[in-house]
Amino acid sequence: MSAREHARAIWQAALAAGDVSPLVRAHLHVEPGHARVVVLGCGKASGAMARAAEDVLGDRIGEGFVVVKDGYTAPLRRIRLAEAGHPVPDARGLAATARLLELAARAREDDLVLVLVSGGGSALTPAPAPPVTLEEKQHVTRLLLAAGATIGELNAVRKHLSRFKGGLLARAAWPATVVTLALSDVIGDPVDVIASGPTAPDPTTFATAREVLERRGVRDRAPASVRERLDAGIRGEIEETPKPGDRVFDRVRNLVIGNNALITDAAMATAQRLGYRTHFLGREVQGEAREVARELVARARQLEPPACLVAGGETTVTVKGGGRGGRCQEFALAAALSMRSGGPVTVLAAGTDGTDGPTDAAGAIVDGGSLERGRRAGVDPARALEDNDAHRFLRASGDLLVSGPTNTNLLDLYLLLRS
Repeated sequence: MSAREHARAIWQAALAAGDVSPLVRAHLHVEPGHARVVVLGCGKASGAMARAAEDVLGDRIGEGFVVVKDGYTAPLRRIRLAEAGHPVPDARGLAATARLLELAARAREDDLVLVLVSGGGSALTPAPAPPVTLEEKQHVTRLLLAAGATIGELNAVRKHLSRFKGGLLARAAWPATVVTLALSDVIGDPVDVIASGPTAPDPTTFATAREVLERRGVRDRAPASVRERLDAGIRGEIEETPKPGDRVFDRVRNLVIGNNALITDAAMATAQRLGYRTHFLGREVQGEAREVARELVARARQLEPPACLVAGGETTVTVKGGGRGGRCQEFALAAALSMRSGGPVTVLAAGTDGTDGPTDAAGAIVDGGSLERGRRAGVDPARALEDNDAHRFLRASGDLLVSGPTNTNLLDLYLLLRS
């Protein structure tokens, strides 16, 4: 097997370790006491999580509803499923969120509300609070994404423009018992950040949200209604999201049932079986994608082959050009440009959800021949990187990694094989 084939095999083993079905099954069992179970969910993996919940709970489920990204469906019997827009919210998400809030509000005190959340849940559950409209919230989302905002920054703003996020779903379900099972797609696994924490206390404030807009340089371009709402909240004219100690959380339990550790542990074990000396760089890789790529390639070159660097995390991209791609594809292209000289390094960067940016690719696998393959196809790699057009180059070079929906979402995986 070539280094590229090894990288792909490690990736596939990592994805298998992130299968949500055994994770959900391990945390659910049937007990007497609740009249019925209401299942609610949002996120790319919530359909697969709902299917596992049906297998365990069966007819104990009275009703349920989950919303997923387009293409991330699962065959369900008792729980309804809807698809909606991601990463930019759309009208389908608006309708789906209204349904989730309705079901939560209908829950009785002796009901158990089982909430299944995963990455992508924030974008899939728009419920803009007046006077903000869906279109204005879409605009703010695009501004922050283009400015390279982190998921924590993005969600702090989303929570304070929402009727659903930041613990507000828990408020709607009170006084029912709420148990949330979450797959973490964020560094450190904070439950208030995963899918914007619909059932978790919110440590951020209206002031936090305004500071994000200012820090990312988009406040003046944000719609007037957004600025007005945040300013009104800072003045105390709008009720804050529920904080730790609020009674709505007295009967709420939030559990993280899977995170990036599953992915990186499996990658390490598989690389070792394939004969590589493994070096673990942690699960908190973050920063500008192209800069992180250059740093990791430089580190890989210092290793005695055969060696494999393994890391997890989530980089960001500050969009300045008009091209297409995502953080993993930008990482891969920058890595390829860093491999113009030196020993052979093969790099895989991919999102475990199977999606990288607004493209059909999970990421890419690049090696020492990537630049020449792309140039022969008529695409200049340096210009593509400058224009944030990694997808076009990597498609031309034949380096895209396309997995389709994986029905899990546990951050990104980075592999650097020194052979």
